Amino acid sequence: MPNCESEMTDDIAVLARPRTGASQPSATRPVLEVENLAKHFEMHHLGKRLFAFENISFRLFPGRFLLLTGHNGAGKSTLLRTLYRSYRPKGGHVWLNTAEGRIDLARAADVDIALLRRREIGFVTQFLNARPRVAAEDIVAEPLRLAGRAKDEAVDEARRWLGEFGVKRELWAAYPSTFSGGEQQKVNLARALILPQRLLMLDEPTASLDVNARRALIRRLSALKEAGVAMIGVFHHRADIADLVDSELDLTTKEVHHVAE
Repeated sequence: MPNCESEMTDDIAVLARPRTGASQPSATRPVLEVENLAKHFEMHHLGKRLFAFENISFRLFPGRFLLLTGHNGAGKSTLLRTLYRSYRPKGGHVWLNTAEGRIDLARAADVDIALLRRREIGFVTQFLNARPRVAAEDIVAEPLRLAGRAKDEAVDEARRWLGEFGVKRELWAAYPSTFSGGEQQKVNLARALILPQRLLMLDEPTASLDVNARRALIRRLSALKEAGVAMIGVFHHRADIADLVDSELDLTTKEVHHVAE
């Protein structure tokens, strides 16, 4: 497959150059290989079928950042949720290359998806599902605890990242269900990024953040990228991540063929 961007007319994929200044990937296997992915929703009460996207193909290598673009309603968040398997695709393959072998996320059992989310795949959304009567520091520390870290060590690390994202010290032991949307988003980021995964998906993570928190997020993403984490993201403030982006996938049209290299 050629190293290219893809720009689409209504029916034809037109090959273009990679983003100017984007470095080339090392000779290694992709983290993610997407083949002819399609998703639609059955609107039973209307007797209609709503197409989100179809024929999407790309490869994503370690340490590469793919930015999803397109107008509102183009299917950017739907694509992320389909890759994460919150939605089941209607066609195609999502191959994840793991230490245990090559796994098709489109067809994997739910129990395997749950395990991969703990070990391989991270997802950052702009919304926090704040559980009642659970402190912010405990919510953030949970991924480390599930990975086997001691409680004191995990909580200390959680406090460090809460501070990094600008959560006030007096709120660390408080319940995020009482926080503002912006403060909840900071807790959400700290939790999602405290334990790096091989593949990270980001759905509008800066939407509710102040400038300082956005800068902290970009520093963290830059470090993860340098460490080899592959990332796919939708961003409200595109200028913030301009230096991180290696390639773009425009979902404005119905069919997209793309190599994220």
